Amino acid sequence: MTRPVLVTENSRSALMTATGIAPPETLPQFVAAFVATLSAVCMGMVFSWTASALPRLETEFHISDSQGAWIGSLVTLGAFIGAIPTGSIVHHIGRKRTLQILILPLLISWILIAYYYHCIPVVYFARFIAGLSAGGISVAAPMYVSELAHISIRGTLGTFFQVQITVGLLIGYLFGGIITDLRLLSLVSSILPLIFLLSFAFIPESPVYLCEISNMEDAAKNLVWFRGQTYDVDDELLKITEDIKESRKVKAKISDLVKTKATFKGLIVGFGLMIFQQLSGINAVLFYTNYIFDRSGGSLSPKHCTIVVGLVQVIATLGSTVLIEKAGRKMLLVLSDLIMCISLAALGVYFYLDTFTDVTAYSFVPLISVALFIIFFSIGFGPIPWMIMAEIFTPKVKGIASSLAASLNWFLAFMVTNQFATMLDFFGIGPTFLIFSVICGLGTAFVLLFVPETKGRTIEEVQAIMLGVQAEKNLVNEKTNKMSTFV
Repeated sequence: MTRPVLVTENSRSALMTATGIAPPETLPQFVAAFVATLSAVCMGMVFSWTASALPRLETEFHISDSQGAWIGSLVTLGAFIGAIPTGSIVHHIGRKRTLQILILPLLISWILIAYYYHCIPVVYFARFIAGLSAGGISVAAPMYVSELAHISIRGTLGTFFQVQITVGLLIGYLFGGIITDLRLLSLVSSILPLIFLLSFAFIPESPVYLCEISNMEDAAKNLVWFRGQTYDVDDELLKITEDIKESRKVKAKISDLVKTKATFKGLIVGFGLMIFQQLSGINAVLFYTNYIFDRSGGSLSPKHCTIVVGLVQVIATLGSTVLIEKAGRKMLLVLSDLIMCISLAALGVYFYLDTFTDVTAYSFVPLISVALFIIFFSIGFGPIPWMIMAEIFTPKVKGIASSLAASLNWFLAFMVTNQFATMLDFFGIGPTFLIFSVICGLGTAFVLLFVPETKGRTIEEVQAIMLGVQAEKNLVNEKTNKMSTFV
């Protein structure tokens, strides 16, 4: 019997049942994705450290609001810088080695904080280098996972990174609520980077990188590790090498992003989503959760409220892995930003009224508002902008567009976290959250007007939609005609 020639991985999947080709094993891929995204857990712990550490630093060492703002925001500044070169580094030394190297500054930062937390300049430096790691990890880890994943479970494995960040946030909140000594807290936090280093040593390098350096023997061996002994990897290796050859033919430049109408509109959509994601105030809420609950004066202690919020975020992010493929991107974005807008408005009104009247009877409002804000951020504006970035650009410009978007995202995160304390001083806590609420409302309008639905559509279909309403109508008619012909 002549073996069928498979042009793409999709055709391989379609013919599995008909030809008896063994499907890939999924357990090794889940294990590898889980271990690789332990680096994201480490990131999450860095972000949530300030929620418990800043109040202690203010009490013990009387740091100013400005110093607290820099301690919180230097992580995001470091991430902005760290994300820029990582896209090139992974192609020179590999995805695995890049992640192993990136975790080292993060580990060093915990050691520095453990022994020099009383020296604010050292804390600044430690937080900055932790940010360098975080920015690089945010580029390298998702790339590694997407390259090891078979197309049949790529969407599911693609959500691991965001889920693991929320797990790291929760662990950080838990440790911060239990451990009162800053040295012990930092030393305990340094254990997870060590666990990542030890466990990731046993996970193979990305087959895509090995194909890039023409090491086909190891690429085949590693692909067998990920897919199982019974899976025939030859066609997938052929597809990988063809994609690499094609990508080398065309070198993308920044000017390519504005040469065509569809790509330029994609840039507006992608950058717009990143802007509204960060200007929603998400990092201000996460970094200063204890401060928010401390100001609310509720019956639950700030540390307990923070833990509840962290747990809610993990559950919501897990839920998003199901909803994203069932409900569609656009609807979830609209619902997400709308509820975020209402939640922040309620939070802003509560704190505004608190300045001149007794709102003790409504002390539950901050907890419910922050929980709803984080739930709906986690199912919509958290993961979906990154997903849409991968679905609206052609392969030629996807890399450069994604790098620019990631840098923009981290820069805005730095601006928000750095200026949050200044906004509190200038406007007050109530009006500050009302400003974030207005931005979320504008983000809802932006999604309704400019963001296309990308669920279940090829890049060609999405590009056609970007060209205008008529192109979308033609696309729908074409699909209808094809279905009629088939019937």
